[in-house]
Order: sequence, then structure tokens, then C-alpha cells
Amino acid sequence: MSDDDTSGGDDWFESAFEDDEDDEPGNADVDGHTPGDDASEAEQGETGDESEDSAAFGASDDDGGAFSDEDSGAFGDDGASSFEEEIESASFGGADAGDDDGLFDDEGFASAFEGASGDAEFDDEEFESEIPRIDLGIEGLDNMIQGGVPKRHLMVGIGGPGTGKTTFGLQFLNHGLRNGENAVFITLEQSREAIISTADERNWEFDRYESEGSLAVVDLDPVEMANSLDNIQAELPELIEGFGADRLVLDSVSLLEMMYDNQARRRTEVFDFTRALKKAGVTIFLTSEASDSNPYASRHGIIEYLTDAVFVLQYVRGETQETRLAVEIQKIRNANHSRDKKPYEMTDRGISVYQQANIF
Repeated sequence: MSDDDTSGGDDWFESAFEDDEDDEPGNADVDGHTPGDDASEAEQGETGDESEDSAAFGASDDDGGAFSDEDSGAFGDDGASSFEEEIESASFGGADAGDDDGLFDDEGFASAFEGASGDAEFDDEEFESEIPRIDLGIEGLDNMIQGGVPKRHLMVGIGGPGTGKTTFGLQFLNHGLRNGENAVFITLEQSREAIISTADERNWEFDRYESEGSLAVVDLDPVEMANSLDNIQAELPELIEGFGADRLVLDSVSLLEMMYDNQARRRTEVFDFTRALKKAGVTIFLTSEASDSNPYASRHGIIEYLTDAVFVLQYVRGETQETRLAVEIQKIRNANHSRDKKPYEMTDRGISVYQQANIF
């Protein structure tokens, strides 16, 4: 990227999406509280869960991470212009390989999981809440969540390679797009072209949604993002609100975490970033690599404590010694849900969870 191409300054988000140049920023206040139907949720986050998270992941003066304070805070004209240019041109590349391994045929599936075993178990008393709900768009999994996921929740899908984390995120956005919502997909792992191609393979028409202005696919270099994180997290909520996004996916938060060698600084940066995302006032899905030693925990053991909902995607081995895929809902704040582990497979239509099958 040449200096001639940079436009610089604090207005990088205004030119990120050409169709929204004349849009006015939203009304989120400086504390991240967004007025509207979800005010109760925002207040709950400030006084309840987030206060606990704040104590655990508070600010640290230790800057022993991979980037010094000078690096992460120095976001001058060149840096701002560089980030703006990448959002406009989507020129950062990445690995084209997705994480959608693990397909298996119907015969193999039948040998691993027994047949219908009744409906998923829920708490007897329906959860009382006025928070608007949405569906994820994943067959079977939506049925395991009583009433849907509360709108504007921050969710994370934790899993190893090939468990379908990226597919989960794409399917979540596709469901919203099909229902007239606007969506943003930010990838730190793959190129924009790879993401569009993966969606097109399932006939999700991301290229059409993008041309119509309802979808933005942005690929960012994780090093660039870490170096410019202070400005990005300050301006990202305004960008998202100006675009009118309803759903957002970040794939993956693990690469951002890996940019910091020091654990204290890593916690601080990730906490600040997730807090900035919540200010955007949209429903967000993050992907995260699972720990090598514990499939129920993220690689760095941070993100699951900062999010409102956690989905664990993993390989399991039954009595037949065949490895299959299973999903478990670890938590969803303000919503009742099944706590069973259910098998799923990835098809040409995306992820399909077999809610009435058990793993044996």
C-alpha cells in the first residue's frame, strides 16, 4: 500500500462502506449504553456480570507483550489510512482453507448415534424476560435454546480445527441477511475472497448481499489490528452503527490474543476490545480456538468469561471408536437452554444439529 493511497485521520470509518458515506453516527453514549428495547440488558451488564469481569481483567501497567505501549497507541495518519484502505479494498490475504472438515455419510452417522430419544431437556419454568430474542439460524441448535438468544448478546464458539466455527459464523449471518438484516464479517484468518467462496459453496449468496449493501466482509491482518487496536476499538462501534449492522462475526479472537506474550496485558486488551464491541449494540459471534488440554476452554482461558453465551464444538469418540462432532451450550445469560451434548454434521446447507439423537 503506497502513501499516495492513504486518506488518514480519524475518518477511516466514514469511508469504509461507500454506500453509507452520508449516514449519521448512532446515539450510543460514551459509556456504551445504547437506548432502546435492550436498555435493561445494558444496565445488567454494567452492574452485574461486567463488574465481575472488570475485576478479573482489569487494566495492567505491564507492557511486556509482543507490542509496546508505543506501538499499540501510535496510530498516526499512516496507520489510520492503512486500516481504512484495507477495509475499503479488502486486500489482506490469508489461508484459504476453512475449518469445515469432518463430513461423514449417513451410514457412518447412524452407526455412531442412536435414534430419537425425546425432546431436549429444558428447565420447567420458562425464563421471564422482556429482552428481544433472535434465532441463530442453525437447525436443531435453535430448538435447544428456549425462546432464542437475547438480542445484542456477545457469543463465542470454542472448538478445535475442523469443528465448523467459521461455518457457524457464516450461517448465523446468512440467517439474518435472509430476514432483511445487515451484517458484518471480520476475518483475521482468511481472505475476503475465501470467505465469499465458502458462503457461495452453500448457496448463501454473500456476493449478492455485499453488492446490495447489506453485507460487509472485511479481512484484517492481526498484526495491523493489534498495533492499531486503541483506535479501532474506539471507532468500530460508530462504523458498525453507521452501517446499520444487526449481526457481526469476528473470526477469530484467538489470533488477536496471540499478539500479546504477557498474560496480564492480553487480558486487558481482550477485555477492552469486547467491551468496545458491546458498545456497537449488535448481536455478535466470535470464534475461538480450544485449549490443547481442555476442549471446554478457549486457548487462553479468557474469552469465555467475557461473553454472554458459549458454544463448545468438539470431536467426540463413542463406543464404536469413530470420531464424530458434538455441540454443547455451556452458558447463555438470560435464557434457558438444553445442557445436553448433541451430535451435528456439516452438509452443503451448513451445520445441522441432531437434537433428538444421543451420543453413545
